[in-house]
Amino acid sequence: MDLRDLREASDAALVVAIGRWRQEALAEAYRRHAGAVFALSRRLLRDAALAEEVVQEVFLRLWHAPDRFDPERGSLRSYLLAQTHGRTVDLLRSETSRRQREERDARATAEAGYDLEHEVLDLSVAEHVRHAVAQLTSDERRAIELAYFGGHTYREVAALLDQPEGTVKSRIRAGLRRMRTTLADVGIAGAPWPLR
Repeated sequence: MDLRDLREASDAALVVAIGRWRQEALAEAYRRHAGAVFALSRRLLRDAALAEEVVQEVFLRLWHAPDRFDPERGSLRSYLLAQTHGRTVDLLRSETSRRQREERDARATAEAGYDLEHEVLDLSVAEHVRHAVAQLTSDERRAIELAYFGGHTYREVAALLDQPEGTVKSRIRAGLRRMRTTLADVGIAGAPWPLR
């Protein structure tokens, strides 16, 4: 079968010639059907470069496995378009999964960086607060620890320390003022806790 015969041959005859490793038969099948294959893939993918890859894969599959085409089940164009649709959908799923994985990884990296940054800052502030607490008198420190770290009210702190409530309030306020000054000196603005 020469080139003129291939141009006039049926799609079924072309596939038989492709099965005999006739490159010109594949070229003729490509000439006849590549435009439709590309158009379908591009419409689904909305990406010309990816659509071209699909066209190559579809015709490469035809070259390697021409016996998969059954002329009794439909035309060569229908067969190639079905192959194109399947490969394009696989590629879309793969691209979507890849994008989602990249977005998820980027989010996790951003969140991890954000958390790490805040954790370092929190550790630094905590160290400064520990230093400021250590500078207080023992009476101020004990009252503040019970009120703010222990979560007790002034009345409960007074009962726990067996001291008048007014004295406990005065010690807590004086201690917090000194802590505020100490923390402001190292660049941490505002009181560490609200004055009650």
